[in-house]
Amino acid sequence: MSWWSYRPYVSVAERRAKAMRKIEKLAKKGQKFCPVKIAGRKIVTTFWGQAWCDNLESYSDFSNRLPRGRTYVRNGSVLDLKIEAGKVTSMVCGSELYRITVKIKPLNGPAWKAIRTKCGQQIGSLVELLQGKLSKDVMAIVTEHKSGLFPAPHEIEMSCSCPDWAGMCKHLAATLYGVGNRLDSQPELLFTLRGVDQMELIAQAGRPIITPAPSKRKSIAAADLADVFGIEFDESLVPERAETPAKSVHKGARISAAPKTASRDALDQSHRARQTRQVHHRN
Repeated sequence: MSWWSYRPYVSVAERRAKAMRKIEKLAKKGQKFCPVKIAGRKIVTTFWGQAWCDNLESYSDFSNRLPRGRTYVRNGSVLDLKIEAGKVTSMVCGSELYRITVKIKPLNGPAWKAIRTKCGQQIGSLVELLQGKLSKDVMAIVTEHKSGLFPAPHEIEMSCSCPDWAGMCKHLAATLYGVGNRLDSQPELLFTLRGVDQMELIAQAGRPIITPAPSKRKSIAAADLADVFGIEFDESLVPERAETPAKSVHKGARISAAPKTASRDALDQSHRARQTRQVHHRN
């Protein structure tokens, strides 16, 4: 094949202008577009986006094509990107306008249950969870490389309309980097993508993790609790204290009911008898 049989070089600006004309035609037909816009050299700027990209780059299966994908997403070639449950679709500008579909398997039930349990055990994050926020501890669990929400390569099925035979072309790589950029502003899309509800993490925070053993310490009376917390208790709901059982009496034993005055009289008589003996002794 001679050198002049290759396609002539077309600049990025020319390719984008050509793609934008196609986009405008589709927009007139009612189709909406959500392009990936990157300011500067950094593709991502937040914890969520960085965690996604770090996980993406940790897979050796993708390493060969990722650099070209970074170039494409930086120069604005991802003209449309949509994330929904189990699927990412995009339109990327190359020599033509290519359509990309990335299917991702939903997170299985046991894995999601394990994540919820770990997040619920982070005592320091419960307040933030109940406020609808995710603390650093929870985010670390959710984005953990092997046990978090990020998909493994075998859970990803990719296709692109370009003629590149590679398993991951530069258009697909640009799309995946575009997902990281989108998570910067909409991190909840990660939960949507894996088919789980982040509100379940908040529900998990309201459930007791460990049932405490009965305390040997004295309990605080309802009236004392009311004074401490400034609230009122319904006395009908407060359990009554068990009365101290009376001492058992052996069969045949008699219980003396003599009044206290009887024992005083006996003492007086004994004292007078002692004084009389002392007088007789002196005489």
